[in-house]
Amino acid sequence: MRRLLAILIPGMLLLTACGGSPAAPEPTSQSAGDTAKFDSLKLTDNGDKKAPGVEFSKPLEVTEPTIKVVTEGDGDRVKENQVANISILALSGADGSTLEDTFPGEPEPLELNEELKTGSPVIYSAFVGSKVGSSLALAIPGQAATAGGAAAQPTQLLLIKVLSTKDVAPSVPPLAKPEGEAVTPSAGLPTVKDNDQGVPEIAVDGIAAPAALVSQDLIKGAGAAVKETDTLTVNYVGVNLVGGTKFDSSFDRGEPASFPLTGVIPGWTQGLAGKTVGSRVLLVVPKDLAYGDAGQGEAKGDLVFVVDILGVK
Repeated sequence: MRRLLAILIPGMLLLTACGGSPAAPEPTSQSAGDTAKFDSLKLTDNGDKKAPGVEFSKPLEVTEPTIKVVTEGDGDRVKENQVANISILALSGADGSTLEDTFPGEPEPLELNEELKTGSPVIYSAFVGSKVGSSLALAIPGQAATAGGAAAQPTQLLLIKVLSTKDVAPSVPPLAKPEGEAVTPSAGLPTVKDNDQGVPEIAVDGIAAPAALVSQDLIKGAGAAVKETDTLTVNYVGVNLVGGTKFDSSFDRGEPASFPLTGVIPGWTQGLAGKTVGSRVLLVVPKDLAYGDAGQGEAKGDLVFVVDILGVK
């Protein structure tokens, strides 16, 4: 599953950031988009740790992110600045086939913070004011094939159940950049240097494919140790090991990213757990701990990341 929230959380931010200025949270969940598309949707509760049965008219297609509470729970209302623990079933809108199912595993945390409110008001306003036990339907528009060779993707339908909530203790503000002691990396690894803007650049020429995950400190921070259950604030750059093509960078977006460490590729979960706040970490991730043979967008095969761990909560 670990690819799902790695795609879902940043994807929700990007897809919904154009949806208008964030509104103040209302006392009840706010729907958005063409919710009539959900009129045929029927859910059947299959019990704890099991995804619901789902029926809907196919194909389901939307042109804008669309979200609605489709079954209301009987628990407390979800509040701003809480963490909502959720399970997700992702289906193809074209034929209803299952893409991902997190229900059998541990719940995924979604923090309803100011970052989500500003970057994704549609998602934020749907969760805040919903009740624990509710199921929300989220339809994400499909994507056309790209000139770079990425295949067309149909609309995705996500059924999200709110299992519980918890309050979040005040957190220490994240660092602006890594802080700590420089570490000399082992030989045979990609090299990293900052450009004139202080953004790390990764050189991969002549670097062999990794036999196992490599997690190398470049700067050793003195902050708290990262736990797998933490939510991190990081800056990062990712490139393909073969060819060195950059496929993602928070530096290019102009702001750090925040996400639960349980919601990213296994190479990040395994490679960053135990590292310390303030560190800069070089990750060389075999494809089986990344996106597999299929890849994800322009991220293909073995991957290399530089990750600056700026904060944790």
